Amino acid sequence: MDEKADKLSAFILERCLWQFHSRSWDREENINGILGVVTNLLLNQKDKISTETLMEKYFYADGKVLTDEFKEKFPWLEDIDAEKKKEIMEDVKKKITEIAVDKSRNEELRVPFY
Repeated sequence: MDEKADKLSAFILERCLWQFHSRSWDREENINGILGVVTNLLLNQKDKISTETLMEKYFYADGKVLTDEFKEKFPWLEDIDAEKKKEIMEDVKKKITEIAVDKSRNEELRVPFY
């Protein structure tokens, strides 16, 4: 499973800028919001996705594009059962958060005056 999460994480890090906002809480909000949408779309649970607020619409828009790219580039996602998809996506969230937030050397992320 770890190898699959690594591949998806590497794809996100190469192609997506939303995990690199200027504050740690922004980064975490984007990571959780967008990857939450991706997870729901991969599980065919579109009914669990809300698009009432502007942020939810933003998460959905980026999540939809990323899901389509995942399905195109990683066709093995279609062959995995729902529980494994959830596990993989949780691992992806953890990896992206670790890289973009927890282990970031950008001290500006933690400035409390933003």
